[in-house]
Parts: sequence; structure tokens; C-alpha cells
Amino acid sequence: MSDDYLQRIRQARVYDVAIESPLDHAPRLSRRLGHELRLKREDLQPVFSFKLRGAYNKLAQLGATATARGVICASAGNHAQGVALAAQRRQV
Repeated sequence: MSDDYLQRIRQARVYDVAIESPLDHAPRLSRRLGHELRLKREDLQPVFSFKLRGAYNKLAQLGATATARGVICASAGNHAQGVALAAQRRQV
């Protein structure tokens, strides 16, 4: 992974609402598979899912006209929760 790509990730606006979730070592699964395995803990996000990142990123890119119109989400799951939290934080 290039340094530029990592820098863009670290500076992404999603961290206005998402946490930088840890990578937890999975020792038993690592031993079983014979490889070092770490799990990205996106379940620690405010809405328990990585989908908050995409929802917030999209809303952060909306212009003033689109923001004033608001958003509609056709989901009842993690994506909808991410959109709802992102919209609340972005005042959409």
C-alpha cells in the first residue's frame, strides 16, 4: 500500500464521525490457519458497522443545494443507521 494512499485514509473526513477501529489479533484462528490473522473491529463504530464511513463520506461531498434537499435512505439495517448518524452530524 503506498504512503500516499495511507495518508489519504488517515486524513479522510470520515473520522469526524467514525473511530479508527483497532486490528485485534485472533490467536486461535491464526494458529489453525498457520498465518498471522487480525480482525478489523468495525463493530466498535457508533453504529456497529463500517457502513458509517461510506454514508458519511457521501454526505460530506454533497453541495449546498443537495444538502438543503436532504437525503432518503431505503434501508432498515446498518447502512440506514450510518446514513442517519451521518445526516445528523452533517445537519442534513
